[in-house]
Amino acid sequence: MRDGLMTTMTKSVALTVVSMVAMVSLTACESTSNWLKGRKTAEADSIILGAPEANIYLSDMYALVNGDPATQAEIYADTKSRAQLTPDTMTKLRFALVLAAPGHAETNELEAQSLFRELLSRPELMSSAETALATIHLQEVEQRLVLRSEIERIRSASSRAASSSSTEDAAIAQRIATVEADNRRLRQSLAEAESKLEAITNIERSIRGEQPEGN
Repeated sequence: MRDGLMTTMTKSVALTVVSMVAMVSLTACESTSNWLKGRKTAEADSIILGAPEANIYLSDMYALVNGDPATQAEIYADTKSRAQLTPDTMTKLRFALVLAAPGHAETNELEAQSLFRELLSRPELMSSAETALATIHLQEVEQRLVLRSEIERIRSASSRAASSSSTEDAAIAQRIATVEADNRRLRQSLAEAESKLEAITNIERSIRGEQPEGN
């Protein structure tokens, strides 16, 4: 079940990457159209100087999902150290995306959820692409947490049912053993009674054989 869950999660991340590329492309087209028409947009990118492009985050996710364990460990270590040494929006979001990505040893949905929520609490510090990434992956992480909780609940219920069944089977086996023991005691008592009856019968026959015929 775990392997199937991981495969599903990996596919989900790949689909999310493709969706984000399409979303960013559409956003760029809309912004260009607004600029050509002379309209001022309210996009965060227009006021956040030096905001990183979405493909920076997407390239990390792609390398992480498709990389071997050594590559995944390297990406994780790099993003973690950057988030700790220079904790800004970009480094925190990169680290949160790495934590949220399934299929590698350092996946941590709870920590990713906390980082995404922290970032989204200050949307004015994020570009529109960053906000979209954080929002989408926060929802995905929360859905996976709900799914994981449900799986654990089912496993726990199954374990309790198996334990209950095992206890019931043990009780039935104990009752059967008790009945069989009672049957053995009854058979032994019956055999002893039959033996005594036969002995008494033999004694009576012997006594009758020793008496005079007239009596």
